[in-house]
Amino acid sequence: MTAAVGAPRRSVLRRLLPRRADYAGLRRSWARDLAAGVTVGVVALPLALGFGVASGVGAAPGLVTAVIAGAVAAVFGGSSLQVSGPTGAMTVVLVPLVAAHGPGVVVPVAVMAGVLVVAAAVLGMGRLLAYVPWPLVEGFTVGIAVVIAAQQVPSALGLPQPEIENALAAAASVVSTFAARPDWTVVGLLALAVALTAVLPRLHRAVPASLLAVAAVTLVVELSGVEVPTIGELPSSLPMPALPDFGHAGDLVGAAVVVAFLAALESLLSARVADGMIDAPRHDPDRELFGQGLANVASGLFGGLPATGAIARTAVNARAGARTRVAALTHAVVLAAIVYAASGAVGRIPLVALAGVLLVTAYRMVERHTVRAVLTSTRGDAAVFLLTAVATVAIDLVTAVAVGLAAAVVLAVARLGRTARVVAEETTDDSGTVERALLAERVLTYRLDGPLFFAVADRLLREIAATEDVDVVILRAGSVAMLDATGAHALGRVIEDLERRGITVLVKVAGEEQLRLLTAVGALRHLADRGHVFTGLADAVAHAARHVTPVGPVQNPRSEATVDSGTWTTASNASDTGVAR
Repeated sequence: MTAAVGAPRRSVLRRLLPRRADYAGLRRSWARDLAAGVTVGVVALPLALGFGVASGVGAAPGLVTAVIAGAVAAVFGGSSLQVSGPTGAMTVVLVPLVAAHGPGVVVPVAVMAGVLVVAAAVLGMGRLLAYVPWPLVEGFTVGIAVVIAAQQVPSALGLPQPEIENALAAAASVVSTFAARPDWTVVGLLALAVALTAVLPRLHRAVPASLLAVAAVTLVVELSGVEVPTIGELPSSLPMPALPDFGHAGDLVGAAVVVAFLAALESLLSARVADGMIDAPRHDPDRELFGQGLANVASGLFGGLPATGAIARTAVNARAGARTRVAALTHAVVLAAIVYAASGAVGRIPLVALAGVLLVTAYRMVERHTVRAVLTSTRGDAAVFLLTAVATVAIDLVTAVAVGLAAAVVLAVARLGRTARVVAEETTDDSGTVERALLAERVLTYRLDGPLFFAVADRLLREIAATEDVDVVILRAGSVAMLDATGAHALGRVIEDLERRGITVLVKVAGEEQLRLLTAVGALRHLADRGHVFTGLADAVAHAARHVTPVGPVQNPRSEATVDSGTWTTASNASDTGVAR
């Protein structure tokens, strides 16, 4: 018994834990992996600092997150290229959380969210991303980019963050304050940071533009003696791990769920993007969730922020030649070395320099050709995109995803419903035993095409219910692509109505699964005893003739199967019993 219980647990762990194959090809690629890791570490430094500051908890936790979460996710994650750390999307969640509860809640939220993501991995939920509509993801991304840009306005203009929860409203307030007493020196420093970050990559992709921009602005400030807000003092070592205070965990469950969802979504999206960048094994979504969950737990224990896979840093990693997860691990080591060796210099970086880098990062998150493609695709997809983007900016990320998913589901159901139709067909008898004119006049055949489900059932069956002046109606349900309980129940009501008006109803079903559902909801209870359910159209037509002509000897009797409460039996030369083949 113990072995039977333990075996599934071992198989889950074996599926999620690191394996030797993760480092296949390392002997050939180790030099490129190390070089790529150094490159990504240089690129990640200003982003880690900037997102830490933007989150409202300071630069140090951002740097700790990049080191700890970056290393853990590199070892345990499901992608060979993924680079993890603090991201702009996560700052969008953390800013209102910190404003409401203080910076101390970030650590327990990171740990709680990590546990939730690990649980999702164990339950095999990594593949659920395939069910998230593309327009929703793009709208979500655009909305996040707008919020990130708005969050940088105070630092970009050298002013403190106002106590206003909505990012756009806070940005507008800061701009109004700045307009009353403008400081053009800060604007000049911002312009320098933005220009270098945006222009240098056009000269060569390998240029660490963000780091050079930050270094240039810092140098200008140091040489000119201009007084602007800086990062401030940073610790010269990583903190020791410690359990966070879970005293208010009950109040933070909602925030942890949001952070977990965002960590999973952004990480899987980033890993999927990485799959298309090099010829390498595709990522394992469940392992990626497992690695990201552990990374968040570890980051929280070391006093860091919630982390996710970072699309921009992962792309840099791939372009720099990385082939194994050693590159992402090297990036974490490089950042750790900076913590121990250069924290004093890093602390003198002006916040306006980081704001300039993050403004360019937010701009690059919006791919214009993608936005254009979504907006010109279909009106429904454009609506999902716009609703999600607006809700992200105006409300919050959870509401945005809920609104986007709800809109996508409603529109998908509507589109699916439009494929359903009822086709009136001419009733013919291939055997030639029934007169064509008689069949055409007294027997009406309806073919049901497409889905028959809750959204279309009443509309679809209304035409059949209005049938008059015939003796027999044959319902061909063999082309029904999808049938649910509502559709089956509605079909049963139509059958009852027709039979009440003296019209005989014969139903041609597609198979046992459809028959089982129709029988379960009682749609066939008026037909089963009389044998009016068929699997062959020819048998249904031949049987229909008995209800429009005087009963007499039937030529060339067919082998007939009776349907009675869902049980299939065979009867030969039956008179008016169930007919089906």
